Amino acid sequence: MPALDAYATAIAVRQRHVSPVELVEHALSRIEALDGDVNAFTVVFAQQAREAAHRVERDLAAGAPVGELAGIPVAIKDHIWLAGELATNGSRALAEFRPDRDAVPVARIKASDAIIVGKTNNPEFCYRGYTANELFGVTRNPWNLDRTPGGSSGGAGACVAAEMVPLAIGTDGGGSVRIPAAFCGVAGLKGTFGLVPKLPGFRGWPTLSIDGPLARSVRDIALLLGVMAGPHPADDLSYPSPGPAYLEAALQERDLSHLRVAWSADLGFAPVAQDVRARFHEAVARFAATGAELVESHPPVTHDPVALWNKLATIEGYASEGPLLERSPSLIEPGTAELIRAGEGFSARDYLDALDTRSAYTRDWLEFFEEFDLLLTPMMQLTAFPVGIAGPGEIDGVPVDPFFDDWCHLAYPANLTGQPAISLPNGFGDDGLPVGLQIMARRFDEVTLLAAAAAWERLAPWAASVPPLVSD
Repeated sequence: MPALDAYATAIAVRQRHVSPVELVEHALSRIEALDGDVNAFTVVFAQQAREAAHRVERDLAAGAPVGELAGIPVAIKDHIWLAGELATNGSRALAEFRPDRDAVPVARIKASDAIIVGKTNNPEFCYRGYTANELFGVTRNPWNLDRTPGGSSGGAGACVAAEMVPLAIGTDGGGSVRIPAAFCGVAGLKGTFGLVPKLPGFRGWPTLSIDGPLARSVRDIALLLGVMAGPHPADDLSYPSPGPAYLEAALQERDLSHLRVAWSADLGFAPVAQDVRARFHEAVARFAATGAELVESHPPVTHDPVALWNKLATIEGYASEGPLLERSPSLIEPGTAELIRAGEGFSARDYLDALDTRSAYTRDWLEFFEEFDLLLTPMMQLTAFPVGIAGPGEIDGVPVDPFFDDWCHLAYPANLTGQPAISLPNGFGDDGLPVGLQIMARRFDEVTLLAAAAAWERLAPWAASVPPLVSD
């Protein structure tokens, strides 16, 4: 099959230069060849995918109109509801759960005539920044099978990096799209909160989490975002979208000289590994070629947001998963149970106080973005760590609290403030593993964000870089 991204492949399909049936067979053969090592998928819909591909091919032959993603293989995170199919959320307590409805983004992907080939692995209840659970096992990084792909959308990031599918969707409540994107060397977008409806679905982290795309090109990110975004009655916190403007921003080579772009290697507080820091400074120097005004600066909030994020996440997590823990304690992993119980003792007043603290935190960030259009930071503070552990013991000599992902400091602000942020590949660390660059923008300004991301992609193309597992 030609090495095309989803955007180019979708055009080729509509022009009948590429067969949807061939695309699906190629994806299924890649999954069969590689997923035994990677373990990205929880279930593969081989027969359903073949039937859907034949249906699209018949429509094309008949001259019938088809959707934007006609014939394109797509993977859906286990956590996200797909009617009639397992949505275990990575837990033995939900091992047999099959929703009777699609989440809105899944329904829209189906309506675009994309071919859903399977669902991908996530940690139990999406609580961790690595991907492993007792139900489906450990997902591994295609760049090094001894390393994690990150999480919680680790299966999604791994299957895109391994070129099993060109597009996947995950969720991001504390970096869960962007962490795998950075660790696996692909692109991943956490859009503005509410831009993509995420219901019907599980209750977890209702004020923090979004559904978002992972892909190997910025225009693929924009294409899939345009399909998924926009309000829907199923999700009362969903908002209008400019739609086609996303793809236009990614396709057009826009003048960015009017933009003021802040950059910070650590936001004034975060430990960052030296090789990641070096790649970031190289990226800032390279980004100057866009013509944007670059200023070393960051929001005045120089304290670690982990404590605030932990408080909100554990309170919301207990409200969501606490009843399940009470009903089925033996079916929930001990580490997950500890995180659920961490939110048990808080009152409604505690939660509202935390939301008030978050409001003040958000205000400082939004005021900063009145002065700057974008903010560049490293995405992750280190490269992918080994499988079998919950996180690194230290970063650049600074100890990491083992409680709850105290190594994702640069991911949390976008979740707390609701702002859009994209992770883009930024070369490799000293260990040969991918490093990510994060770009943040104002809320609902994905157009500027995608234009800047596309400019970065032109300056630092990464699509030719594939994991050894793929090139062998």
